[in-house]
Amino acid sequence: MAKSTARNPKGMRDYLPAEMAKRTYVFDTVRRVFERFGFEPIETPVLELRETLLGSNLGDEAEKLIYHAQHPGAKEELALRYDLTVPLARFFAQNENDLKLPFRRYHIAPVWRGERPQKGRYREFYQCDADIIGVRNAAAEAEVIHIVYTALQELGFTDFTIKLNNRKLLTGIGLYAGVPEEKLPGLYRTIDKADKIGLDGVRKLLVEEGLPAETTSRLVDLLALDGRGDISQRMAALGHLREEMDDIPVAQEGIEELATINEAVEALGISGDYLALDFTMVRGLGYYTGPIFETVITKPDNLGSVQGGGRYDELIGRFRGQSLPTTGISLGIERIIDLMDMLNLYPATVRSTVVEALVTVFSDDLQLETLKLAAELRQAGVRTEAYMDPRKNLGKQLGYADSKTIPLAVIAGPDEIKQGVVTLKRLADAHEETVPRAEIGARALALLSDS
Repeated sequence: MAKSTARNPKGMRDYLPAEMAKRTYVFDTVRRVFERFGFEPIETPVLELRETLLGSNLGDEAEKLIYHAQHPGAKEELALRYDLTVPLARFFAQNENDLKLPFRRYHIAPVWRGERPQKGRYREFYQCDADIIGVRNAAAEAEVIHIVYTALQELGFTDFTIKLNNRKLLTGIGLYAGVPEEKLPGLYRTIDKADKIGLDGVRKLLVEEGLPAETTSRLVDLLALDGRGDISQRMAALGHLREEMDDIPVAQEGIEELATINEAVEALGISGDYLALDFTMVRGLGYYTGPIFETVITKPDNLGSVQGGGRYDELIGRFRGQSLPTTGISLGIERIIDLMDMLNLYPATVRSTVVEALVTVFSDDLQLETLKLAAELRQAGVRTEAYMDPRKNLGKQLGYADSKTIPLAVIAGPDEIKQGVVTLKRLADAHEETVPRAEIGARALALLSDS
């Protein structure tokens, strides 16, 4: 039989148990935050109808990255989900009669995009989304921003900035500068490159794309406004924009929304050290209709975006015929996990194994007792592995436990079995105690809680 090559598709990964322990810690932390804020879990299929994804205003670039998935002879044209937002819109329209407004959902699941793999960017990856459907006011934005702030703090990040902007304001700035309305989508794409090429690079590109120098200067001057600092400094930047564009209704609407959001997050106690107005931030997906947000890790250096989101009031209307106000965030969980490795943010309690105790075995005729001891420990709530190779001596079995970072070894030789006792050994500090077999579960849990 010919040997097959063992390899993953590009941009898709396996996870060893030690990696899964870290991923589980991150997912569990985020899940607890979502639920603490009153968000409820949902699940949707990994496959959607192709028309569902392609008709949702993802944008031309995004649609090129969708994986099409077709079964031979199947009549339905299917695709792997690109994100969790479009499936939410379809889900709500389809299940609306069974849901109450406002609807607060979270969804933690894999998505697929056919982009070029690189560090922190994969073709198969998880998203962690939280969205609020049915709330028109800025309280919804403040709530999801507060989720981002809380989740990152609980994961151990201390240096990050949540950037705020508004698609209405971007449209208003374009109109103020004299950009023809039909050229606004292209303007968004160019401005979105500012974090890579700087505003001087944006200025140059806009001129190359045919915008007059005066228009470009008016545009860049507003984009360059400094929106960092405490709330008074952020409000001052918005005040400047309000005066400059007092005759552009869409700009005024976007400014008022940003001002209200800033007041709300201030009331929630989120320090200005973690917030900034960034008028160059666009968010590439076409379904955003108002406030948008993005979070970047800032030290050491700028380590890139770990969250995106915003308001998309029209997307659900595509499936139900009438729009509904909706806002939400998506955590870039894969980049967060990579950064937590880089910055060593995992607590010592995150071990490379889920096993808490290893029951050793002395001989073939004691294998059954090993299994029984393991069952007793599991009944007490201790995650337990029973060793199953009596040919290995006790030293090798303990070495095995140590190499897997199993914290507790359970030792019961012939003499202990006869006396109805067992020895518990905590491997981190070599602490040992012999206890009656009837107390094995309680004492094991006590030793584990002290470790």
